[in-house]
Amino acid sequence: MTDGRAGGSRVRTVFLGSGHFGVEALRRLAGHPDVELVGVVTAQPKLAGRRQVETPTDVDIAAREIGVPTVLTPWRLRAPEAIASVLELGPSLAVLADYGQLVPPSLLGLPHGALNLHPSLLPRHRGATPIPAAILAGDAETGVTLMRMDEGLDTGPMVDQRRVPLNGTETAPDLEATLERLAADLLGDDLGPWLRGEVVARPQPVAGATVTRRLTRQDGRLDPYRPAVELERQVRAYQPWPGSFLEAPAGRLIVWASETMPSRLTDRPSTFVDDDGDGIAVATTDGRLRLLEVQPAAGRRMTGAAFRRGLSASWRDWFTGRPS
Repeated sequence: MTDGRAGGSRVRTVFLGSGHFGVEALRRLAGHPDVELVGVVTAQPKLAGRRQVETPTDVDIAAREIGVPTVLTPWRLRAPEAIASVLELGPSLAVLADYGQLVPPSLLGLPHGALNLHPSLLPRHRGATPIPAAILAGDAETGVTLMRMDEGLDTGPMVDQRRVPLNGTETAPDLEATLERLAADLLGDDLGPWLRGEVVARPQPVAGATVTRRLTRQDGRLDPYRPAVELERQVRAYQPWPGSFLEAPAGRLIVWASETMPSRLTDRPSTFVDDDGDGIAVATTDGRLRLLEVQPAAGRRMTGAAFRRGLSASWRDWFTGRPS
């Protein structure tokens, strides 16, 4: 089998990705001197907005801007016809970033393999939601791993990693943007040596492995019977999906930004209390969660102080600890 080099110099390559995390890596790959980007595989367009407009993925948009000759959007990559359409491009290498589907063995077995950019320091936070998981766990650092894929869930041998410290203020979108740039740099630096056989992937450590899962809307519910420090991390971790919200008889309150405060002896978890100023907080089992920016159901985003000033009667009852 040939190594898939075009004209004896560049390796025919396909890129697979759907989320925004993969966009910068795609651009870096398209300009890499060692590859010929022959195609992109991404998710099908989705209906978005009130008008349900068919919207392609960020990767699809970027691929067409770059001028990639073929963009494929199979509903299921492991379907025989989808596999055939990718292999018809004659790739020798696959590069993945935030694709979200299982990759068939025929692509894992390409001459140069299938390389995956995963936004965590593997083996920690394997799976679907590594960026929220790092914030939610209060990790002191995270990073990006370039790995050669096998048939397991993010279990393949690692080519390289890049690390970044966390200061405990990051939101998921901010961290994703940082890791997106880091991943593109990692790919740009390591791809040439990988194709020339100058680096060898090493097995992942057995110790320290964790697995994340896909999030649901209900995961966004803030439970005041948990410590405030955990809820504050959740607010940062679950942006933009599934968001974080408090449920009360007066309605649902979306929380966009928060910080922790010490408890008082009179606090009762799940009731609203003052924040020692003109704002508002919710009492928890350990500490208070100050609500810096909120959004009532069917309302607009506002500061916690503005929300407190406009409290309706039902919300005022909840605030004073007399839920109706």
